[in-house]
Formats: sequence, structure tokens, C-alpha cells
Amino acid sequence: PPGTIKEALMKKTTEELLEILKNKKSIRDYFKEEIDELVFSSLAEYLELLLNDKKLKKSEVIKKSNIDKNYAYQIFNGNKDNPSRDKMIMLAFGMGLNVLETRKLLKIANSSDLYARNPRDSVFIYCLNKGSNLIEVNELLRVYNFELLA
Repeated sequence: PPGTIKEALMKKTTEELLEILKNKKSIRDYFKEEIDELVFSSLAEYLELLLNDKKLKKSEVIKKSNIDKNYAYQIFNGNKDNPSRDKMIMLAFGMGLNVLETRKLLKIANSSDLYARNPRDSVFIYCLNKGSNLIEVNELLRVYNFELLA
């Protein structure tokens, strides 16, 4: 809604977004390019957009993210309040998200942002930029004696 804190953090006006949307060839391009400008009503809504955008299946994401199946489906269905930050990061790797998408995911999940000054978060950022999978992330975390994503 207009006048909310979320809207105050947006960089573009609604009118600017309407103009951009009018000139887009596909809604997918709009979602991809303007993701930081969009307001999602729920974590489940954002996850659904990511699944559709990346043409992923929940079952394969859950397998790649190594999250308990029941827990993961609760997150996807919006039945899990306040999933842990680590679980959100595991989902990000399972979905093959980039740093910006992961930061947005963490924000929508009410988790703290990735922080480059935090050594463990630096590993996540590095691995997200490299397109690493969860096994590779945990190997690097293990090398530096950081808590693994489990």
C-alpha cells in the first residue's frame, strides 16, 4: 500500500514501473529486472515466482537444498512461520539463486541480510557468485571451520 515503509525503500516510482512494464516484451523480463522493486505478500509468493521464473520443480529444489521434505514443503506452502536463515540460504543454493535473489529471499523471510564483513556470509556470497551447489558450499565452510549448512 502507498505510504508504507516498504514503498519508501523502493528506488522507482510506481509510475516509472508502469512505464517500464508497458515497454517489456515479457512479464518474465520485468520480474527478473525489477525484482527489487516488487513487493510480495508472502515468502511463498516469492518462492513461487522464482520456481516459475527458473522453471524449477519443488521436489528437485528440495533435493538439491538438502532440507527435510516436510519442512521444505511447509516453507513453499506458506505454512512455516519464520524459517531459519540457514534454511533460506540452503533453498537459495538449491534453486541456483544469485546474490541479489538470495538477499531478496532473506529480506522477505525476515532474516538478516548477507554481510560481506561476516566471514561465513562471505563464503555464501562467494559461492553464490560462482554458482556452487550445497556440497561445494559445505566443503568450503568445513575448510574454514565455519558451521555447515545442515
